[in-house]
Amino acid sequence: MTLTIYNTLTRRKEPFQPQESGHVKMYCCGVTVYDYCHLGHGRSYIVWDIVRRYLQWRGYKVQYVQNFTDIDDKILNRANAEGTSMQEVSERYIQAYFEDIRRLNVMDASEYPRVTENIWVIHQLIRELEKKGYAYAIDGDVYYQVQNFSEYGKLSGRSLEDMQAGASGRVDSEESSVNKKHNPFDFALWKAAKPGEPAWDSPWGKGRPGWHIECSAMVRSLLGDTIDIHGGGGDLVFPHHENEIAQSEVITLKPLARYWMHNGMVTVNGEKMSKSLGNFTTIRQLLNQGVDPNAIRLFVLQAHYRKPLDFTKDAIISAENAWKTLKEALLFNSKLKNFRLLPLAMPNPYVESFQRAMDDDFNTAAALAVLFELAKELRREGNLLIHQGKTDTPLETIEQQWQTLVHLAQVLGLEAVLNEEADTKQEDLSNADIETLIQQRQDARKERNFAEADRIRNQLQAVGVILIDKPDGTTVWHW
Repeated sequence: MTLTIYNTLTRRKEPFQPQESGHVKMYCCGVTVYDYCHLGHGRSYIVWDIVRRYLQWRGYKVQYVQNFTDIDDKILNRANAEGTSMQEVSERYIQAYFEDIRRLNVMDASEYPRVTENIWVIHQLIRELEKKGYAYAIDGDVYYQVQNFSEYGKLSGRSLEDMQAGASGRVDSEESSVNKKHNPFDFALWKAAKPGEPAWDSPWGKGRPGWHIECSAMVRSLLGDTIDIHGGGGDLVFPHHENEIAQSEVITLKPLARYWMHNGMVTVNGEKMSKSLGNFTTIRQLLNQGVDPNAIRLFVLQAHYRKPLDFTKDAIISAENAWKTLKEALLFNSKLKNFRLLPLAMPNPYVESFQRAMDDDFNTAAALAVLFELAKELRREGNLLIHQGKTDTPLETIEQQWQTLVHLAQVLGLEAVLNEEADTKQEDLSNADIETLIQQRQDARKERNFAEADRIRNQLQAVGVILIDKPDGTTVWHW
């Protein structure tokens, strides 16, 4: 089977072929650190986490870089409002990012470069653009001359006539800067210092970088002239990624990225979830409300990464219920004594179906269907074992099904919280403790103390012990 990826640049699915056999260079645009991450950010970084995990599962060594934008108007506005510094604000929300995203079992990137740590490489790139005639300086500002790059617009499919400078709201909206430009489409590479703002020395005077130049400089510095995959939200296609291409490719004369990938937005009532619209829910809010991190991953993975994903209370509840079903199957080994951990048997039809789905542009919805098919089979076998004490399916077959489920779930990052929970259960109650509580419940029922009997059942259920009262008056249990 061949992995295919939808390439935003070519607008079609293409077979994946990295530059270097067995090695993938991947860069994804990170957050601007002035607030807590919302669910839209969570979706993006879960998506790139899955892409990375699957590539590694396919045998690739992945070098994954994700930046932090730690100098920006929004950070400065937050610092001014709080009476603190840009560094204090950015440091606080970088730490908050790690706290929240790690709870979602997103693996750390290989590197997390910060803009403020890469000022020199940004200067270097701007100087090269000047020498080649693609940048010009006016009163301490430096702009990219868009009309000099004949391929401008090839990623977004826009012509210059269709574009407006600062379309993202992140670049040069002030009238004074517009009047300085040779062309309204030109965008800032370096911004002259304003009173009271942090600034760095440069060949053009004190100032700070424009937004787009940051990623071009860090990609080139850490990963080289051409990378294999460049990822980001769909809202970054224009102008951010369009401008990255313009800045980088006129210097290197090589493609910036072989494959451009963009995830769809999380929407609320059909509108993009964003801080500017005030319709956002943070990752931290959801987790602190008791939503299981794995349920959030399932919510994200149930839709194809390129499609919009509508956030509703019912959708989260549905994802939580789905996780309970999957978790029960992942814990199936606790139903059988001496359950063996076997090597994954190949050929394996479940693994083949999973790989077929993921090879089709990371179709996680179809891949999850394979996991839930396995979960359904294991639930059926578990019910037979609990109620009848036996099953016609060979034990080795059941063990292989469970092993396959655990293996594939790990590819989708659905294992970390599960393992912690399973360990906690085993530590909290021994089998002897459980049998003692069941006997106490039986005694309470005989004495018609049903409130006490219910209390014991609920106590056991809270740690994952399920009781089944048999017609003959006995009670059996399982995790």
